[in-house]
Amino acid sequence: MSITRYDPFRELRLLQDEVNRLFSSNLSRGSFDDEGLMRGAWTPSVDIYENKDQIVLEAELPGMNREDFELSVENNVLTLRGERRFEKKDDTDNYHRVERAYGAFTRSFTLPQTVSAENATAEYKNGVLRVVLQKREEVKARRIEIAGESAQGSPKTIEAKVEPTTGTTETKRKTATGGR
Repeated sequence: MSITRYDPFRELRLLQDEVNRLFSSNLSRGSFDDEGLMRGAWTPSVDIYENKDQIVLEAELPGMNREDFELSVENNVLTLRGERRFEKKDDTDNYHRVERAYGAFTRSFTLPQTVSAENATAEYKNGVLRVVLQKREEVKARRIEIAGESAQGSPKTIEAKVEPTTGTTETKRKTATGGR
């Protein structure tokens, strides 16, 4: 079971984001013409998580084709940009409600120094773009066996882990006596 840190201001930030989105939307409620629908503000939702070997970004791009967006990495910034277009099926269609947003979008994410963009892979399937960025070899945790004399006669193990923010090395010793 994972521990989730309580953020007392989370709901307030979500409310502020929603109010900002409502006031910054270019979609006029009175006009349902093509131009009014095309100017709508839309930002795809993104999940970012990591494991010991990689960082994964998953973006929801429902109803889009692979040709409608592009993905690039420049100066350690991953950028996803594209456009979801409103397509009227017939000129005689009279829309009563349009809730889905359309228009151009750009999302940029600064990559940590611990990942390498050279071996990045991306896959688009069922409306979800999945980008996998491999961590650099020098930042992965390593196990180092130490040979020599000890009370029990077994070698000690030192586990080294590089801290990504400071670049220092934290060393933990594990022995049969409980880590002394």
